[in-house]
Amino acid sequence: MEVDTNYSEAIVRFQELFSRASEGEIREPAAMSLATVDQHGGPSIRIVLLRKIDERGFVFFTNSQSRKGRQLATNPQAALCFHYDTFGEQVRVEGNTEKIADSESDAYWTSRPRESRIGAWASQQSELLANRGELEARIKEYEEKFANQDVPRPPHWYGYRLVPRRIEFWKEGAYRLHQRTIYERGEADWNRFELYP
Repeated sequence: MEVDTNYSEAIVRFQELFSRASEGEIREPAAMSLATVDQHGGPSIRIVLLRKIDERGFVFFTNSQSRKGRQLATNPQAALCFHYDTFGEQVRVEGNTEKIADSESDAYWTSRPRESRIGAWASQQSELLANRGELEARIKEYEEKFANQDVPRPPHWYGYRLVPRRIEFWKEGAYRLHQRTIYERGEADWNRFELYP
């Protein structure tokens, strides 16, 4: 697959920033805000973790039956925002999401701690919870169900890839005169341009 030079530049630029954040004192450099929209156009945002980045896009994992999963099923458009205050930088990404291959989800699933895998089965994410005891009982139920065996990936738990159509790099400037560089997919290729702060 031939990749546009401007797009490649944007991905490499993000990877370099992410590497700097990972080597520094930032507690969770993979944390990113994920914004989705419901069927009525109402926005919703939360923090999730970036688990993979390459030229195909930005990958995160979740329960597809959760609120965000239901919203992505209705409207696959989403936005991400990474904020690295230590560096005075942020990155905003907009695009469509798609389900990743089962093999990719399986590979990541096996890297998770057993307790997290049990939790994914036990949690009816975003549904009403009567009390904490209800969740603890479900955890015990699945611990018993999968005792002495590997915990399989639930069919409703998998990865999403946000395929970018626009990436913005924002760098803090003196007197609020920030630097804003945009990479945006056009009709034929990716464009790179600057914006006023």
